[in-house]
Amino acid sequence: MKRVLSLLPLLIACASNPAPGVTPSVTDASVTDAPAATDTSVTDTPYAPSPRIAERPYMHRVPSSYDPARPIPLVILLHGYGAGGFVQAGYLNLLAATSTENFALAYPDGTTDSSGRRFWNATDGCCDFERRDIDDVGYIDAVIDDMRAQYNIDPRRIFLVGHSNGGFMAHRYACERANRIAGFVSLAGAAWSDPMRCTPTRPVSMLQVHGTADNVINYNGGRTPISTGGPFPSARNSVAQWVTHNRCGALAMVNEPMDLERTVDGAETRVERAPDCMGGGAELWTLQGGGHVPSFGPEWSRALGRWMAAHPAP
Repeated sequence: MKRVLSLLPLLIACASNPAPGVTPSVTDASVTDAPAATDTSVTDTPYAPSPRIAERPYMHRVPSSYDPARPIPLVILLHGYGAGGFVQAGYLNLLAATSTENFALAYPDGTTDSSGRRFWNATDGCCDFERRDIDDVGYIDAVIDDMRAQYNIDPRRIFLVGHSNGGFMAHRYACERANRIAGFVSLAGAAWSDPMRCTPTRPVSMLQVHGTADNVINYNGGRTPISTGGPFPSARNSVAQWVTHNRCGALAMVNEPMDLERTVDGAETRVERAPDCMGGGAELWTLQGGGHVPSFGPEWSRALGRWMAAHPAP
């Protein structure tokens, strides 16, 4: 049997971002949910964005092989509730993947609530529990603009990757800013409970990744453990919304299971894909037996890289 890692859900984590290149110390093991970044092959850029967003700085990284003469994809990473960009990037192995999969990575932080946990104002399901109504859609706009001002970013290959609360935020951003991104990946997140809240102006490629044993953001839908959160749809219904938006055929099983989760034996990830989309795409990767904080192996970042390479914007 594969070793089961003891990880608490990112939804209820409490982590802080350290100085660039410094592994964060753990002060309370009960609220630590993911390993910190350990890759130091590329130096992170400090919190020094343009004056347009000086009040909410972010970190970013470009591959060691970056050539200003060649456009490069951009990934905006959105952390889970209570976590932070630095920890999230390390947990999902996206720091090293900037070089192996050749993309620029920006990993901003959400706003801190009264309990000291960072959050994104995503959907009614998660996680603006105090109804502060932060304009995180506008903030992500500014991060994308800032990265494009500094680097030669390919406008047809800008993606969001979000975990838990970040996955909810990726859904919302795609609904409101479809013209700005090629696609998004929601890991253990969900769409709006009311599909009418999502009105994308063009097709967007989307990938929902979700574990059937997720006891925080349930695979079959429900509510968050925090009582002020609203309902959210199932993983399948979240994808179904985008099947409709992108005018695709029904989800169909792909006979190519993947081994992404190290704590589950065998090729546990079932892949379903919607055919014949009028634009964009829609996929559901079901981690059978996977929890809210999957323990991903090296195949995860490779699979993510392949998916993004196959889904540029029109």
